[in-house]
Amino acid sequence: MLKNKDIEACMTIRLDDDLPLYPEFKPGIRRAPKRKASLSASDRELALRNALRYIPEQYHVEMAAEFLQELEEHGKIYGYRFRPQGKIYGKAIDEYKGKCIEGKAFQVMIDNNLDFDVALYPYELVTYGETGSVCQNWMQYRLIKKYLEELTNTQTLVLYSGHPVGLFHSPTTAPRVILTNGLMIGQYDNLENFNRAQALGVANYGQMTAGGWMYIGPQGIVHGTYNTLLNAGRRELGIPNDGNLAGHLFVSSGLGGMSGAQGKACMIAGGASIIAEVDYSRIETRNVQGWVSHISDSPRTAFRLAQEMMDRKEACAIAYHGNIVDLLEYAVDHEIKIDLLSDQTSCHEPYTGGYCPQGLSFAERTEMLSSDPEHFRDCVNQSLRKHYEAIKTLHDRGTYFFDYGNSFMKAVFDAGVTEISRNGSDDRDGFTFPSYVEDIMGPLLFDFGYGPFRWVCLSGKDEDLHATDAAAMSCIDPQRRYQDRDNYNWIRDAEKNKLVVGSKARILYSDAEGRMQIALKFNEMVRQGKIGPVMIGRDHHDTGGTDSPFRETSNIRDGSNIMADMAASVFAGNAARGMSLCTLHNGGGVGIGKAINGGYGCVLDGSRRIDEILVNAVAWDVMGGVARRAWARNENALSTVMEYNQKAEGRDQLTLPYLVDDQLIEDTLKK
Repeated sequence: MLKNKDIEACMTIRLDDDLPLYPEFKPGIRRAPKRKASLSASDRELALRNALRYIPEQYHVEMAAEFLQELEEHGKIYGYRFRPQGKIYGKAIDEYKGKCIEGKAFQVMIDNNLDFDVALYPYELVTYGETGSVCQNWMQYRLIKKYLEELTNTQTLVLYSGHPVGLFHSPTTAPRVILTNGLMIGQYDNLENFNRAQALGVANYGQMTAGGWMYIGPQGIVHGTYNTLLNAGRRELGIPNDGNLAGHLFVSSGLGGMSGAQGKACMIAGGASIIAEVDYSRIETRNVQGWVSHISDSPRTAFRLAQEMMDRKEACAIAYHGNIVDLLEYAVDHEIKIDLLSDQTSCHEPYTGGYCPQGLSFAERTEMLSSDPEHFRDCVNQSLRKHYEAIKTLHDRGTYFFDYGNSFMKAVFDAGVTEISRNGSDDRDGFTFPSYVEDIMGPLLFDFGYGPFRWVCLSGKDEDLHATDAAAMSCIDPQRRYQDRDNYNWIRDAEKNKLVVGSKARILYSDAEGRMQIALKFNEMVRQGKIGPVMIGRDHHDTGGTDSPFRETSNIRDGSNIMADMAASVFAGNAARGMSLCTLHNGGGVGIGKAINGGYGCVLDGSRRIDEILVNAVAWDVMGGVARRAWARNENALSTVMEYNQKAEGRDQLTLPYLVDDQLIEDTLKK
């Protein structure tokens, strides 16, 4: 029979022999609600066995009792004892141990994701989106760090849902890390089975940039929201391409990790906004950051103040401490005009804390989640139905409502409002209100290849960030398209707008050509010693890489919106081309079973090797998505691919569809 001492003798990388002291928990830090999963007696046994796999045998008795207590109190095993003491944050790259630059760079990114100022529930390893986690537990965190310290430039670290499988020998041209999160077999790819798997310690919901180690705080979504609001104003309010939202009102809800961007984005776009939030700690955070300008717990006061600012054509972001349904019902009852309306609560997790129902305070929501989850579900469904009715009334009065990709409309449909479905029976054809991707981001940005390109200055120096801002600006021609002018203005004003939370990072919506130019420029600057190393990557909220019928690919209307070939292909192609980090995830902003997304990170170390990777990989990552959109007959994607094929003749060639006359189809079907 195998003995643990023999197994241990065959591992050079493992948790320390000494059991760490239980860490102190800083008061005032947000904590995750209890996670719910239906576990049998054998499941509880299995969860303990799985957690104890990480622990030296001499501590099994002590840790078994501790893990069982966590499972009963929190719904899963976090291994709190193994969290390092004190504050975790992304330090300068030179402060980390490592045998290659990528191993140290990834440690910067992981720790930034768990910064108290960045993460939603840092003690539960949740970065954003209610459940988006770096990894499953603190044993994994410690073990990942150990592996990254030992990683060389001839090895690849492989992770399955936060678990480090191990190091494998690989060429220098291969990725240094390949990871996946939550990839479930189709028959089991639903929330119930995922929650069970998560409680067993075998599944992680990475969102992408949480579990893919590329989160840069809420500024990532500030840019996307800024673009969305500006283009919504152009489309629906008649704002000229060189104008802004001055004198117009945007109303939404949520001020968390991602949704916290809404007020800030609206102010940058020149408009007035009211954002509802039930968790006052989130309001305080945004107020300290300067991302909201006023706070009110009265709908009357909030709307009055917004009107005063609109009359003066001044920008503002008002945080309404209360429920969004109360705010909207007040607007309905008092016939208040709202120009743009959305929602950015974590509705991909409506029944596990992502949506707070009308009539409950945040504290009451948290308590009911634990004590009576079935009643909580009923309250959520009732609130969603009332939420929908208020939106419908405002829409009928002239408000432009759009789903912001948080599965709000899917949640309303699941709450029993079948009339929100376009076909009246299921969600395959979408919903009566548009997704922001359908109307705005898809045709006006994604179809051209514009998406959330981002970078992190691994030195941690402000001067490096300033230098990259200037370099990125030099690569943008603001006269090329209005999208480029928007991006030029964005990066020009980035420092003034104080967007950095956590690591010295930036986001810039750029197309394939722009991303390539900027990345090569940065790598040249590293080579010349002008800046330290830089990590580049992107969000899942992009042109390519993500198959998500309720969000990123909601403007794909050839029936392939339910297919996930693109995400898998982009992931594999990025790996084949040598990106430093390649990731593939189930979920990503919309919940388990509703999306598959692939991402990457690339460490710019100044080498010619990286130049070659960028030339081969950046266009692939973007244009694979544009090609898929062109094949779906999206007009702007068609023109973008036609232009690309001409420029890349002899190098690349993307397939284009022949267009079919509508009358021909109609006549043929009549026969």
